[in-house]
Amino acid sequence: MDTLLTAEIAANAPRYRRKSSTFIDGIHDVTDQDNMAPAQLYSTMSGRLFHSGRIAIVMVGLPARGKTHICVSMARYLQWLGVKTRIFHLGDYRRATVGEGGNVPQDYFYPNASPASTMLRQKILKKCREDIYAWLNHENGQVAIYDAVNPTAAGRRALAKEFAKHDVQTLFLESYVDDEEILKENARNVKIHSPDFDGMDPDEAAERYLKRIETKIPIFETMQEEELNYVKMINAGRAFFYNNVSFNYLSHRIVFYLTNLHIKARTTFFVRAGPAEGEEFYKSDAPLSEEGRSYAQKMTETLLRHREQERKANSEQAGHEIRLRPLTVWTSTRLRTIQTADPLKEQGYNVRQRSQMSQINPGLCEKLSEHAIRRLYPEEVEKHELDPYHHRYPRAESYHDLAVRLEPIILELEREQNDVLIIAHESVLRVLYSYLMHCRPMEIPKLKFPRDEIIEIIPAAYQNEAKRIHIPGLDPQFTPGSPEDIRIPVPSIYSSNLPPIDGISSPVEPSSMDNVLTRPPEKVVNNAKEMVADKVADLD
Repeated sequence: MDTLLTAEIAANAPRYRRKSSTFIDGIHDVTDQDNMAPAQLYSTMSGRLFHSGRIAIVMVGLPARGKTHICVSMARYLQWLGVKTRIFHLGDYRRATVGEGGNVPQDYFYPNASPASTMLRQKILKKCREDIYAWLNHENGQVAIYDAVNPTAAGRRALAKEFAKHDVQTLFLESYVDDEEILKENARNVKIHSPDFDGMDPDEAAERYLKRIETKIPIFETMQEEELNYVKMINAGRAFFYNNVSFNYLSHRIVFYLTNLHIKARTTFFVRAGPAEGEEFYKSDAPLSEEGRSYAQKMTETLLRHREQERKANSEQAGHEIRLRPLTVWTSTRLRTIQTADPLKEQGYNVRQRSQMSQINPGLCEKLSEHAIRRLYPEEVEKHELDPYHHRYPRAESYHDLAVRLEPIILELEREQNDVLIIAHESVLRVLYSYLMHCRPMEIPKLKFPRDEIIEIIPAAYQNEAKRIHIPGLDPQFTPGSPEDIRIPVPSIYSSNLPPIDGISSPVEPSSMDNVLTRPPEKVVNNAKEMVADKVADLD
């Protein structure tokens, strides 16, 4: 029997048939779009990345070294790429074992703990690792991130052998910090919400917490095991040391991401470019209109005023003067985005252009009205309405294409240590916002960024937060967002002024008075599922 795969067999076989223009890769179609990632890589039906085995990333380091922040950032990036990733935090298992509000024995964290404490510790460790194996073996997981102190070389060697028995590759990641300022900042960011430090000065709370760590975990051995695969991140990414990282493609991609990651606090701002002369088509590169130049000036004044107000508020809270972090401005190579940054450039701010940040390509639908698109491409409109994230109009890009194109920008954003202002088209802002705020792909085309708002993304240990900063004094004609129904940049009657998370209504309706007075910055509630539970007063 001839088993050669012919073109006819391929066209008719369910596994190979392309059902629509929303086809993602050699395996995926739109039938399971809820499980698709924004920048889904090629993977098998199991959901694992093609030709990559199972990996356990084992965290190493004392508390207040930023381990959990690294875990969350790494998981966010891998999930963005479609790699099935889960964090297993040992502290969660300890709390589940002793119960809410339960106290662990005094010697629980000591190397020479009592037999009872040792048995409790082993019970907690066993349950956590059983869940890791169950997820990798029976739920098609690919990267398990094991978040714990793992303080001794002997314990790490035993753990690597145990994972190897289960055919799981192990990559240790140590966050080594000896910079006192970084330690205090990490302790302040994570632990001041603990009931143990309620009402206490943040600096005093941080110092007490660090002393508690030294008391409870008196012995810690930094990684020097030559036979193990490990990466040592030194002082929040200031330096790196690698040892034996020599296995598959995915592990090397993880290491590459880590070299771009740092855990120092910095803020990201998103803003639309100002309106250009004439209609804003993809192929045209018109300069800013007179209204656009006025918008750029008002946006600049609002942003700089807000940053100074935040600096003063933080200084008052800390009890000493805090310096303003430097601000870097990123634009696309489109003329209107470059000119929107001109007022900042004139004041000495560093402005950098990024070609990957060009807006989504509308293909043959550019310059067509919504009515014309529905008349000329009724089948494409139907597919688009079923899946506006993955669908491509003829010769156009999908949001998935845009997300893949923006990966270098995401890596550079992780590397940046200054505050960043990104001036771009709304389609680009949607994708970058969804990465930082952990939005699902189907939510991305619905995100809205009106021109009269600056969006501020505030990093946090477990889940980023966002604020909307109103730009006063703008003409309401050019403040709304892009069309919602046909979600590509085509001329249309714009939708109403909505916040950048679908389903949350604006607290104040736009009005003439609203465009004169400045609204205070408004915190945007992030309704995405929490990646990590609350870890107050956590020592694992």
